[in-house]
Amino acid sequence: MSDRDSQRQLDPELKARLLQEARTPWRSLRRLLWVALFASGGLGLFVMTFKVTAGDTVVLSDLGIQIGAVVLFGSLLWFDRTRES
Repeated sequence: MSDRDSQRQLDPELKARLLQEARTPWRSLRRLLWVALFASGGLGLFVMTFKVTAGDTVVLSDLGIQIGAVVLFGSLLWFDRTRES
């Protein structure tokens, strides 16, 4: 079987997926990391919000770190999305 025959037998959908993976390697793993870190920042912000509403004090720098994490990882998720042309 020649190379030309093997190219004809390759499913077009599989070929498209492989080309997409070659253009954006590790995308699914990267997005999983962004989601996990975004959720961690969101949970921390959620807990700090309840501490403030309960009358407890929260260090302003800790609150800034949580807000920064939510904004940063939310932005990374936004920019790493699949763009349809």
